[in-house]
Amino acid sequence: MARRLLSIRFPRLASDTSLRRRPVEGPFALIHRSGNADHVHCLNQAAETRGLHPGMAAADARAICPELITRPADLAREAAALAGLRRWAGRYSPMVARDGPDGLIADISGVPHLFGGEAEMRADLHARLERVGLTLSSAIAETRGAAQALARHGGGILPEGAAKEGIAGLPVSALRIGSDVAEGLARMGLNRIGDLIDLPRAPLARRFGSGLVLRLDQALGLQPEPVSPEADAPYFGVRMTMPDPIGLEADVMSGLARLLDRLCSTLAQHHRGARRLRLELHRVDRETAQVEIGLARPMRDPERIAALFKKGVSEVEAGFGIEAMRLVAHVTEDLPPEQIGGPRTIAREDALADLFSRLGNRLGFDQVLRLLPATSKIPERSFLVTPAAYSAAEPSPPHRGPDRPIIIFPPEPVTTKGLGQPGHPPARFAWRRMSFTTLRADGPERIAPEWWFDDPAWRSGLRDYWRVETREGARLWLYHTPQAPAWPAQSWFAQGEFA
Repeated sequence: MARRLLSIRFPRLASDTSLRRRPVEGPFALIHRSGNADHVHCLNQAAETRGLHPGMAAADARAICPELITRPADLAREAAALAGLRRWAGRYSPMVARDGPDGLIADISGVPHLFGGEAEMRADLHARLERVGLTLSSAIAETRGAAQALARHGGGILPEGAAKEGIAGLPVSALRIGSDVAEGLARMGLNRIGDLIDLPRAPLARRFGSGLVLRLDQALGLQPEPVSPEADAPYFGVRMTMPDPIGLEADVMSGLARLLDRLCSTLAQHHRGARRLRLELHRVDRETAQVEIGLARPMRDPERIAALFKKGVSEVEAGFGIEAMRLVAHVTEDLPPEQIGGPRTIAREDALADLFSRLGNRLGFDQVLRLLPATSKIPERSFLVTPAAYSAAEPSPPHRGPDRPIIIFPPEPVTTKGLGQPGHPPARFAWRRMSFTTLRADGPERIAPEWWFDDPAWRSGLRDYWRVETREGARLWLYHTPQAPAWPAQSWFAQGEFA
């Protein structure tokens, strides 16, 4: 059986998918920022007829076509659209692979007779995709290189054994070679693929590199070029249909436990852990109730996950009964097997993760925060505040120097009473409308501002910090700026309080 390959190209995939969601009239372009300039990424047909082309500067495109409508390009959405088309193209072949950012290649050997022939298969492909608003061109040939070259220059079908004659009239750029190689061939008068077919390979390789010879031989079938489709990402979802509708919370939780056992088993096979799960409860009246939870860290423990669903399940209105359940882990992360260090350590870490999960599902995972150490001597920069669910605890580095207070707040003015010894904390002062008398003081700890940060609060220069214990029981962290006058009314500030 002869090998047959189908090449599909979507020259306006990004713009077509964007216009399907939000149609516009007239010239349209997607703009992508590369470096310090905006460039045209993809156009619709109306913009191309105005003389615009991909890669040109966005400013030039707007100058040529003032009525041009633009949107920012979304490369991730474009890649997702091509991945979806690859899966859909499985109706024509079990072996479909991506071919660059805007194309697909499929091995259709032994398949066309199911559609009535190659022409009928190609017509069915075009009819279905054009119906949903996608622009495409396609070609069928016995080699991958020939099919790709023909698809990018009009499309069509090359009979068996006609690859050499079919691509001879195409430009040399159709061989998927670099623009510099194509320009070098043009300077020598070699503009068509047919001009290269009968030339000796050794001089071509010496002059233009082995890549040109490889692409030419692949297009002619002298060198193999297999189709290697990537594996589909695993799907982590399970479903259960009830023999009779259920409505009790206990019955729903029992069904959820069975679904979790199956789902966690699948996750374990792929060394994955769930981060977000969605439970869909399909009712008899065709309505669907959903319960979604998040997890503070990847997990595949059915019992611990089920406990987090209990509150949401108790609030579901069953109506006339639930006839089907579906559980999907739509966000997962790597969770490889790990050595169990000790039962107490593991239990403590699991309990903390469950606490973060419960609080995150109630308050939002961005609202549950933890402190992480930072390498800075500046009090307000000596720690980082990050969401606990998206960060790992870090031990504090060994502290060298005087103790720091447990509570740190923005500097607050301290009003001194009477004169004191210069360079030492005041004997009596007022803070937060309370009077204090200094019992003992320890210091100073001199902290210099970080010159690489322009912090307005530290523009006054050096600070001398003192640990002050008062007769009233308060233990405060006061500082004084040496550059300031010795005893004005408000030259001392409080920035922390010891426990």
